[in-house]
Amino acid sequence: MKTTPSHSTTRIVTFGEIMARMAPSGMLRLRQVLPGSLDVTFAGAEANVAASLALLGCRADFVTALPEGPLTDGCLGNLRSVGVGVNHIRITECGRFGIYFVEMGANQRPSRVFYDREYSAISQANATDFHWDTILEDASWLHLTGITPALSKSAAEATLHAARSARELGVSVSCDVNFRGKLWRWDPSRPPQKLAGDVLRELIPLVDLLMASEEDFRLVGVTAPEDVKNPAASTRINPDRAAMMARHMATAFPNLRMIATTLRENISASHNNWGALLLDVASDTVYQAPLQNGRYEPYEIRSIVDRVGSGDAFDAGLLFGLTHPEFTLQTSLEFATAASCLSHSVVGDCNFASRAEIEDLINGARDGRVVR
Repeated sequence: MKTTPSHSTTRIVTFGEIMARMAPSGMLRLRQVLPGSLDVTFAGAEANVAASLALLGCRADFVTALPEGPLTDGCLGNLRSVGVGVNHIRITECGRFGIYFVEMGANQRPSRVFYDREYSAISQANATDFHWDTILEDASWLHLTGITPALSKSAAEATLHAARSARELGVSVSCDVNFRGKLWRWDPSRPPQKLAGDVLRELIPLVDLLMASEEDFRLVGVTAPEDVKNPAASTRINPDRAAMMARHMATAFPNLRMIATTLRENISASHNNWGALLLDVASDTVYQAPLQNGRYEPYEIRSIVDRVGSGDAFDAGLLFGLTHPEFTLQTSLEFATAASCLSHSVVGDCNFASRAEIEDLINGARDGRVVR
């Protein structure tokens, strides 16, 4: 893949929650450092996508609700520093600033995330708090996730309203399902999987580009026939199976134009194999990345620094490719997969890999030699 100048002036809007991320340094555990110091940054799936896009040179705006106070001041300054537009962020007296804590895993000890985000400002926001006619003016894409509607009933309604508004305005909608089992607790009468499935069946018909895993497909009732006999079959990392499941999803939701699935094989917390596929529904064409001699060959990531946010880096890379005329669907997927691969080497949720670094990886620079 040859680097070419960017000609896109496309504006991409993302909507969701941003939190204070608190983490011990390196691989330390929370109980090893508390009382003591934690590293604090700002992160959230939709904000991560906006930041990655902005760092790649795109026009990206992030929309959310935040409470008045110094944490919000620091957050807005951080978003501005990487080029994210913040003019449509709503400052409110209702709700709090959400927090999450993360411990980096290693070898056979997994990474762990602990949420402290109940009653956050965005979870208290109403659908009518955001004026999408103005927010989406001259935008080409609205990016959402299944995390924000998992926070509260009003956040789910706000997400659905945003998607409906985008459809009415002719703005394409992308959505990463991102199911979080620790969330989706706002209706005690329904288990998290049932609640998520019910809401997603309303949201997905409004989406053009869906990023989802096979686990996410199951939430809305899309399963493989053999799962009835062998539920463990769904855990295999198999591109052919993933393509079959994407086609089943396209049949269930004929509005979808594209479906992307990342292919992560967890060898350990420190060692993952990483790849992805993209189904173009209209042509029924499946694209895979990365490729070696024309065949799928995943990236081996043997020393993960931080995998949190890697899916967001993939989403940003895919949207970047789709909004630049020099990219095809194949090269868009290659770019997204390489971007997310590199994000595993960066501390924090935001991917600071440059376009040149991403394209170097696509072109075969996998040995990590010092660049002098």
